[in-house]
Amino acid sequence: MGAALLTTREGLEASLIVGIVLAFLAKTDNRERFRTIWLGTAAAVVTSAVAGGALFFTLGELEGRAEQIFEGVAMFSAVGVLTWMIFWMRRQARFIKRDLEAKLASAVAAGSAIGLASVVFFAVLREGIETALFLFAISESSTPVATGIGAAVGLAISVTLGVALYFGTRRLDLRQFFTATGVLLIVFAAGLLAHGIHEFQEAGILPEAVEHVWNTNGLVSEDSHTGQFLTALFGYNGDPSGLEVAAWFAYLVTALWFFLRPLVSWRREPAAARA
Repeated sequence: MGAALLTTREGLEASLIVGIVLAFLAKTDNRERFRTIWLGTAAAVVTSAVAGGALFFTLGELEGRAEQIFEGVAMFSAVGVLTWMIFWMRRQARFIKRDLEAKLASAVAAGSAIGLASVVFFAVLREGIETALFLFAISESSTPVATGIGAAVGLAISVTLGVALYFGTRRLDLRQFFTATGVLLIVFAAGLLAHGIHEFQEAGILPEAVEHVWNTNGLVSEDSHTGQFLTALFGYNGDPSGLEVAAWFAYLVTALWFFLRPLVSWRREPAAARA
């Protein structure tokens, strides 16, 4: 579920970028440049796949404490990137189309195929690298098969939505979509943070002042299907330490407060004030 959520969100962002680029070129009678865009997109996808493969391969060479430290660092990095992505998208979503079209207009005017391809290459590459990092972090709290299936399902959904939006066969309130997925991703990031702390405690870097706050494995085992689902999506731990619980709640409350506060304020404004 966590992998599907992430790849749906990241994949849709990449699909929207490609759709904006193609729509601009079609509108300006530059359809002959579509091939350049698809080459740039393919290059970004391949580069992202290579980076993701290198990340997973590097982990496979590590054992014991080094592996725990590496996993912890990767999870903390994923939390940082994920948090930045959520808040950046909320602030910049309305400017993405304008900025992309400005770069495209410059590249078309200069007649530069490389410049045109680079616009979509770097935009899609950012989404691809983020996805690789997130999937790596998820794989440490889920099975490779579950992660792979979830990622494939999410990508299929995102590509389908992207194509439907481009051809106008489906309407989607992007503001509501990114708000809803943003809330879910904040919950997911809180779980990654707690899991990263767990790895650092296992490695002896962080203390375990309160080793087990509770133990719910008798009710929902982490090894059960339900437990694995909750672990992948919410960072469920049947017997968490005090530091894990504190970090999970602190991050969740703080991030949700800053993420939802502007939306609540906007809804409370009188309609005349927003007009």
